[in-house]
Amino acid sequence: MSSYELCRSQGHMKMGNYSAVTEFFLMGLSQYPELQNFLFVLCLIMYKIILLGNSLLIIISILDPRLHTPMYFFLGNLSFLDICYTSSTIPPMLIIFMSERKSISFLGCALQMVISLGLGSTECILLAVMAYDRYVAICNPLRYPIIMNKVLYMHLAVWSWAIGYMTSLVQTVMAMVLPFCGNNVIDHLTCEILALLKLVCSDISMNVLIMAVGSIILLVIPLLLIFVSYIFILSSILRINSAEGRKKAFSTCSAHLTVVILFYGSALFMYTKPKSKNTKVSDEIIGLSYGVITPMLNPIIYSLRNKEVKEALKKISNRYLHLTKV
Repeated sequence: MSSYELCRSQGHMKMGNYSAVTEFFLMGLSQYPELQNFLFVLCLIMYKIILLGNSLLIIISILDPRLHTPMYFFLGNLSFLDICYTSSTIPPMLIIFMSERKSISFLGCALQMVISLGLGSTECILLAVMAYDRYVAICNPLRYPIIMNKVLYMHLAVWSWAIGYMTSLVQTVMAMVLPFCGNNVIDHLTCEILALLKLVCSDISMNVLIMAVGSIILLVIPLLLIFVSYIFILSSILRINSAEGRKKAFSTCSAHLTVVILFYGSALFMYTKPKSKNTKVSDEIIGLSYGVITPMLNPIIYSLRNKEVKEALKKISNRYLHLTKV
């Protein structure tokens, strides 16, 4: 009996005329054990970099008073989000890589799905909010403190999280209540909603419709808002007389734009490309870049391209060295 057939024979109990699934088997890349071993080491290293880089960015933005601005508040939210997102997917994935019985409970799968999908959805909205913040700062600099006041940017952050998790909860519940009829082998590295829906043995047209609407709300609309914002931003930057002013504006915007391209590029590929019946290896590698590489690069991009962050890091490092000497 093959591992696939063995998994199919386990993890379900009889209910009426069909078997209700009690656990799932995550068999993504299971036919490539050497690749799994390589990815285990690679993802472990990347996860440590993600925790270190994003935690450092949050600490810097809290400790340095010069960074107590809406831009760094949103950046702190993004770093916290990346830590939570990777912590919900990478540790379980590492366990799956090393485990003989690559299983996850039904409830565990639902929990992983709602957390990861919610955080991914929140990031889509948060990146659009950050683009709006840059638009106001560059196109209306004199009115920026009035427009982007504490009440507004706190509300924008809260609503980003709320909308992200509301859409995630709806999609997850609608997926998990469907009958799987004993199908419990997910051809993916995590409990990803597209891979899970392939196991359903009933009509999923409503799920597809909800996901399509969600993709428009969370991917297309925010991306259009970012695009329009940057048209106005670019126009304003080109009108700045000072070369130093143009350089500073380009520096802060280019960091955000790089993150947007990385995140939305992989997300659009994953969720809007034509669907094939079987999950391809390339899809799983792209999924890794979407879930691991982008969160790892975010603090690096913002640190290297942001003079204020580099100065704050240097100041805090010098203060720490001084305290250790004393």
